Amino acid sequence: MTTLTRPEGTKPSDLNLSRRGLAVAALGGYAVFALSAQAEPITTPEAGLVTETVQLSPPDTQIPAYLARPAGAGPYPVVIVVSEIFGVHEYIRDVCRRLAQLGYVAMAPDFFARAGDPSGMSDYAEIRKIVATATDEQVMGDLSAAMAFLKAQDYAQADSAAITGFCWGGNITWQACQRLNLFKAGVAWYGRLARPADAPADERQWPVDMAADLSAPVLGLYAGQDQGIPLTDVEKMRAALAAAGKTDSEIIVYPESQHGFHADYRSAYDAAAAKDGWARMLAHFAQHQVAPVPA
Repeated sequence: MTTLTRPEGTKPSDLNLSRRGLAVAALGGYAVFALSAQAEPITTPEAGLVTETVQLSPPDTQIPAYLARPAGAGPYPVVIVVSEIFGVHEYIRDVCRRLAQLGYVAMAPDFFARAGDPSGMSDYAEIRKIVATATDEQVMGDLSAAMAFLKAQDYAQADSAAITGFCWGGNITWQACQRLNLFKAGVAWYGRLARPADAPADERQWPVDMAADLSAPVLGLYAGQDQGIPLTDVEKMRAALAAAGKTDSEIIVYPESQHGFHADYRSAYDAAAAKDGWARMLAHFAQHQVAPVPA
């Protein structure tokens, strides 16, 4: 059994990969490093959808993005889906299809495409090398390119856009709503909020440092048993939001859940918490003018 226990990935000492887990991951397109051999991932059908890989055009290069949308003419509101450190693997693609079936244009940009594909790797150090290349500035540029692409599509209602992300992507979700003015709402699933104790003392800003800069309300969904994000960080973020008067942003904690509780391909999956968080996410989107348009 494999458990991802930390926002940037499980440390090697946290797990032992099984041969069966590696085989299942490779066959199903799931991240090799984090798949539980006992998992029964949700599979969302493509019926009634258009799914494709499109090319985005940030200033330095082109990068791929997975896109799922209703087959109708639309226009449909937009949700950007930001992956974990494993990139755009089957779990992330399925999240896009779930949103598309509801009546959204869902897009997952491949922020790591310049450096490689971490989804097929079992070496933690190599995964971290790839993730480290995706700087905050690069990712913000990629998000801007994603929205520029969608603004040019007749099927997308790009002025009604939200963003959600998991683990690494949860941190990016907070930042996107702080650094950019592209989204009406964000939902961050267990993304880092403050500088980790073992992080270098550099000039990088973390979500808690930029609470006053939020241009869109964020709903944070966190795990009480997360080994990488202490509840003290959650309380710091709550205090920062209150001090900044950001009363439309909030953080929900699931006390008995572990990091990665929404990821149905991991052993940390908590079906009840995942279902509740998903419902809260959709309600948060709708409350802030990003409601789905049924096909």
